[in-house]
This record gives sequence, structure tokens and C-alpha cells, in this order.
Amino acid sequence: MAEKESHIETSMEETKKYSPPEEFKKKANMNDPGIYKYAEENYEEFWAGHAENLEWYKKWDKVLDWENPPFAKWFVNGKINASYNCIDRHIKDGKGDKVALIWEGEPIDESTKYTFNELKEEVCKFANGLKELGVGKGDVVTFYLPMVPELAIGLLACARIGAPHSVVFGGFSPTALADRVHDSESKVLVTADGYYRRGKKLNMWENALESLESTPTVEKVVIVDRMGRKDLELDDSRDVYYHKLVAEQSTECEPEQMDAEDMLFLMYTSGTTGKPKGVLHTTGGYLTGTMTTFKWVFDIKDEDIYWCTADIGWITGHSYLVYGPLANGTTTIMFEGSPDYPDKDRFWKIVEKYKVTVLYTAPTAIRLFMKWGREYPDRCDLSTLRLLGSVGEPINPKAWEWYHKVIGDSRCPIVDTWWQTETGMILITPLPGITDLKPGSATRPFPGIQADIFDAGGSPLEPNQGGYLVLKRPWPSMLRTLYKNPERFKKTYWSEYGINIYFAGDGARKDEDGYFWVVGRIDDVLNVAGHRLSTMEMESALVDHPAVAEAAVVGRPDDLKGHVPVAYVILEGGRTGSDELAKELIGHVGKIIGPIGRPAGVYFSEDLPKTRSGKIMRRILKRLEAGEEPGDTSTLRNPEIVEELKNRVQ
Repeated sequence: MAEKESHIETSMEETKKYSPPEEFKKKANMNDPGIYKYAEENYEEFWAGHAENLEWYKKWDKVLDWENPPFAKWFVNGKINASYNCIDRHIKDGKGDKVALIWEGEPIDESTKYTFNELKEEVCKFANGLKELGVGKGDVVTFYLPMVPELAIGLLACARIGAPHSVVFGGFSPTALADRVHDSESKVLVTADGYYRRGKKLNMWENALESLESTPTVEKVVIVDRMGRKDLELDDSRDVYYHKLVAEQSTECEPEQMDAEDMLFLMYTSGTTGKPKGVLHTTGGYLTGTMTTFKWVFDIKDEDIYWCTADIGWITGHSYLVYGPLANGTTTIMFEGSPDYPDKDRFWKIVEKYKVTVLYTAPTAIRLFMKWGREYPDRCDLSTLRLLGSVGEPINPKAWEWYHKVIGDSRCPIVDTWWQTETGMILITPLPGITDLKPGSATRPFPGIQADIFDAGGSPLEPNQGGYLVLKRPWPSMLRTLYKNPERFKKTYWSEYGINIYFAGDGARKDEDGYFWVVGRIDDVLNVAGHRLSTMEMESALVDHPAVAEAAVVGRPDDLKGHVPVAYVILEGGRTGSDELAKELIGHVGKIIGPIGRPAGVYFSEDLPKTRSGKIMRRILKRLEAGEEPGDTSTLRNPEIVEELKNRVQ
């Protein structure tokens, strides 16, 4: 096991509690807090009961096979199809005319609705088109698309014929795309001629074409005609337009009967070695986990209009925009554009337009909305919202409170969720109607999930001691392995504390109520003079100051202390940075966390290096502080800010 500090320092400031509103207590679909006890004592029976809510061609012989850890098998020998369970099952139940998918384009005059009947027709046509191109069961299809309907349709088409899909985020570079296509040995690449971003028309085809120079396994390329470009130089033996491929296809396609453990998709995630990891998810367990958590965590009703703002290029889009909602027969919204185009009220106009009831978004977005001010949501009618969700990173209490008060009108519960690409489904979360909420805490593990906080030696820690988040029992939607690399799978996730314990790679603590407080990735924890400090908690302390809209904290190498924290700060609109304000912020952090947590320096900036999905690239800031070159900035939405910050740091 790698040598680590045995503790993580965390602040213990007093926390507000929010009890569930009475309407949630009365209507809670879990009904009885005893569900935790039942799920713990009857774990396999608990998950089998949820799997029964899906339609199987053949029922399983065994719920869980954990005889060869860490390689789990769920619903052994069961036969199922994910596409059928997301579409056909609901049509059979009389919901064919219910809206399944709402697509909102970036241009405000573009939108489309698909009923379950219409979605089935489109999925079947594309599935038959893929078959025509030679795609069969087990052949990986890579998608490199913007947020267009063809992406969601494509996932379900692949699932229908048993072809695993691998979605590569549309903002990735040609090199990143090629790496993933090459590793997955994809036969077909589905891309587009371009996409919209804040009113601009951007090229995508050129990136895809460049990637093909080093991806010899690709035999066919399907092109979605998003921009109507006439200048594409096509290879007639390889390239085909999506609309031409599906035009004459049948609207019926018999679903392939898949084993529960057949691969449903690959999702590539960053690794510490630089080489992306192909996280492999299978069919029966993944669908059971996402269907169940979606229904319970979001308290889903048949009439709900649900919007997850994530891109399908990430796991959140897979689990809680496509598979989780559609497996429950829920109307799900897919949005192509940005929250600030054509104005900073775009998200709230979508909520108003479609009467959204459940909204699931990221703290990054919430902090951005805070910076812009409440005047934008106040322009719109948000009264249909009844529940809010947070995903992607820990949410600091200040952002939680703003989200609750301004967007939720102090009446909508917030489900702050912790999970990973590797877990496939939400694992730590409140349950509406049951769980008292604490701003900044993901609260308790989902029923039946065994999570704990270990020290470096593998011993459980007492309340309010910082340590390392672990999972002590398999769960249905867990990754099964890393594609073509089982040894890396074992080393990365199952070697720190033994072959039966999943090492999440996140620092966390449990409080006296058993609530989990995740403080971020371990590599985002600084060792300052022997003390391990969470950069996330320092960032929360900074944005707690009324002058700060957003902050990123990274470590600067220090000969004496190992590392010292340095803060990059975006101020609220209209404010300007000064030496006096920097000192004030340093003191503010010291007051909340303690003297050891004070930043050694504060940089004021109009922006920070961010990906096109809005995530701050702390890796670049770390390199600048270490005096290194920032590395590849081609995937940033604002690469110019890196040079500006570089000049300031030096």
C-alpha cells in the first residue's frame, strides 16, 4: 500500500440542519426509514426486488457472485436488454404517447420532443443502420458528438443490438479521441460536421478526421448533419451521413437478448499515469442500480419533467440523463447549449418553458449563477421546481444555501450526491422525505451500501476524523474491470486495503450523525508542514467571503513546508482586487480553518482555466505554481487565460 498520512484536516464549523418538508414526508416513496435496516440485513434480496421491476427474458440463477473478488457478477445468467427496458416496456404499459425526451438546441428556436413511440422508431432505424454497416453484438461504437438527439438515440440503438458504446466528450482534442478509439478498437465512429457554442458555429468534423489518421480499427464513420455544411471531403467507402443511413430503415428492430454481465458501455476517465482508463459497465446490474437510485433519490413521480444538465460525454449524462430516467418512464430533457447564451437566464427560461420539476446540476454551475446574481433566475417562473440535485464535486455550504434559497425558494430539498464514473450510480445521498439535510454533506450511504472512512493503516476512524473513503461491499452498477487491463483495475481500486475493499480515492470524514463529508480527491489534499489540508475546504472558506464568486486553491512547492496553499480568486461583479482584500481573504480562511490553512498568496483574475464543461483545470494551476509549462490547453474553453496567469505567477 502506498504510504499516506493517516488523517485529513477538516473544519468543524457548526452546520445548519434542514428537515424534509411535510409534503415529502407524506409522499416519500421509501415510506419507512427502516428501509436502511432491511437493505443492510437483506442485501441481495433488496437488490433482487428492484431488479424485478425490470423486464427480463430469463431470470437470474444467482443475485451476486463475489467468489473471485474484485471481479463481481450480478444477476448471474439473467437475460435482459437495456433499450427494451428504457422504451418498449413503457409502450407495452400504455405510455407510448408520453413524452420521453425533450431536446432543446442552443438556438432558441430549435427544440424537439420524442414520445416513447417516436423514440422507439428512431432507435430502431439507427440500430438497423448500424447493422447495415456491419456492427454486431460485442462491437464497440464510439460517439464523438455535441448534445444532439442522435447521441441519446445512438446509445439506445447500440444497447438494442448488443454493441457497447463509448462516448467521448465533444470538447476533447483529436489526440484524446484517437487514444480512446484506439484503446476500445471501435469499428464505427459517429460524429458531426460541427456544433454551436455561444452563438458560434464550431467545426467537429476536422477533429474527427484528424483522429482517424491513427485509428485503423475504424471501418465506417457516421456523420450527423448538424450545421448543414457542404464543404466536407468525404471518403465514399467509409463515410455516410446519419440521415441517409436511417432514411429507409425499418422502424422495428428485435432487441438482442443480452447476458446481465455483457458489456453495455465503456467510459474513459483520466488516470494518474496519463493514459485514460476504460471503465467497463455491464447491463443488468448497471440498469438496476441507475433505475433504482434515480427513482428514490429524486422522488420521481409519473408526471415529473426532469432535467439533468450534464453532457452525455460524462457518466452523469449516461446514468441520469439517459438510462436512469428512461428506465423509469420519465420525461428527460437534453440541452445542447450554454447557460449564458443568449443571456445568463437561459437555464431558468428552460425551467419555465418546460415546467421542470426536478433539476440536477453541478456546483460549478451553481457558483457561476451566484456570480451572475439572482436577477437572472428572478426573471423566470421557477415555481414548478420541487426538488434540486447537486453532482460532480462537493458543494460548499454557501453555494448550497444560495441554491436552496434563490432557485428552490427555500422549499425544495437538495439531494447532494456522491458517486463516480466507476460506481455507475449514486452511492451517498439524502432520501427526500427521510433524510435531514446538512449543507455541504452528501449525508448517508444509499440503503445497503457499506461505506466507511479508513486511516492509512486500514482501520475505521472515529467521527470527525479525516481519512479515506472506502466501500466494503459490492453494488450492482459497479465497474467490472478496466477494459483490457484487469491488473490495473486491481491495483487502482482494490490494492490499498485488500481485495475486498474498494478504495475511492477521495478524502472524507463522518460526523457524529454518521453523515459523510467528502472533501475531494486525495491528490487535491495538500501536505502543509505535516498537516493534510483539503483544497476544497479552503475554497469553501474563500467563497464564504462576500467578495468572492469563485476560487481554486492549489499547492505551491515549498522547501520548508512541503507545499503551501495558493488561491486563485474571481471576485463578485464590480469588485476589484487589492493587497488589502488579499490580506482580508487570507485572514478569513485562517479564521474558518485555522492558521495552517491560510493561503500563502492570492491571485485575482477575471477567469480561471476551465474545460468546455466548466470544470476548473487545477492541474494547469499546479504546473504554473511549480514553474512548469502548463501543458496541453487545446481542450480549454478559454486558453488565453493561461498565458495571462502564467505572466502573473512568474
